[in-house]
Amino acid sequence: MVPFTRSGWIMIKSSIKYLATDKVRDLVEDNNQLLLVLNRFNIPFGFGERTVCEICEEKGIDCPTFLAIANLISGKRFSTSEIELPTLLSYLREAHSYILDFRLPDIRETLVSAVHQQRLDDVAVHIIRFFDEYADEVYSHMDYENRIVFPYIEDLLKGNLTKDFKIADFASKHESVVSKLNELKDIFLQHYAMPNTRMLNRALFNISACGEDLVTHCEIENLLLVPTVEALEKETYTTNGNKKAPAYSNQELSPREKDIIRLVAHGLANKEIADRLSLSFHTITTYRKNISAKLNIHSTAALTIFAILHGIVDPKEIELK
Repeated sequence: MVPFTRSGWIMIKSSIKYLATDKVRDLVEDNNQLLLVLNRFNIPFGFGERTVCEICEEKGIDCPTFLAIANLISGKRFSTSEIELPTLLSYLREAHSYILDFRLPDIRETLVSAVHQQRLDDVAVHIIRFFDEYADEVYSHMDYENRIVFPYIEDLLKGNLTKDFKIADFASKHESVVSKLNELKDIFLQHYAMPNTRMLNRALFNISACGEDLVTHCEIENLLLVPTVEALEKETYTTNGNKKAPAYSNQELSPREKDIIRLVAHGLANKEIADRLSLSFHTITTYRKNISAKLNIHSTAALTIFAILHGIVDPKEIELK
């Protein structure tokens, strides 16, 4: 018997990952956050019974890249082996535009209405100022990517190397700009005693949705963009530098990967690492898989030895059990 959702649509058959042969409407029914993905790929509604492959072919979208994004956002298995960087860059630019030009202004509008609807005092003024400062921070974060990171990748695609920048420079300081947004939400939920009006409820709902969007956006850049660009840098370096990069260099590990290796060496489980670094469990699991593949090290004991040998952790800090 074929399973159906409440709406009557056939559910995704595989819980492991989405496939090119899955229907687009089934993906959306499985995870409505993928509506944002459709928007950022400029895929219109009315896709009927067409599959992911058919829609991507019709719209000139690289199918493996679409699936990698959709699977990552949905917490499913994904692959970086066939990512097409121009497609990914187009998606990320659209995401920036949506967040900066629509999402943040909409939150501010509802926030202003919510706090001014009930009280015109210094607290309300400071709340709006806090949000405006946060929005400026997000703008600066994304403006840096638009001006520096994305053009660098486009030059790299043309075979041009620069000594002034590498994707590791970006990865070393790339964090999700969501912490202050969570702080603002917590101020309302825990400290700002005022009636839960429809407008305030809408503002907090939008803040939560924006936070989720920013977290997944950061994961797409860390787990899809950075590894793909690193591979392209190696390829370009080998071609233009007349020598191959070494099989392994400690510099090949990103600062985030070193942080995770350090915590593994200290005996923390994936869930504990996720909590410590304010990342999702799925993200840490993916990082662990990438680290194992990169180093060809699969056990915690061997990874601990590696961390000691390469100076990632001080052996005196590790508690022997």
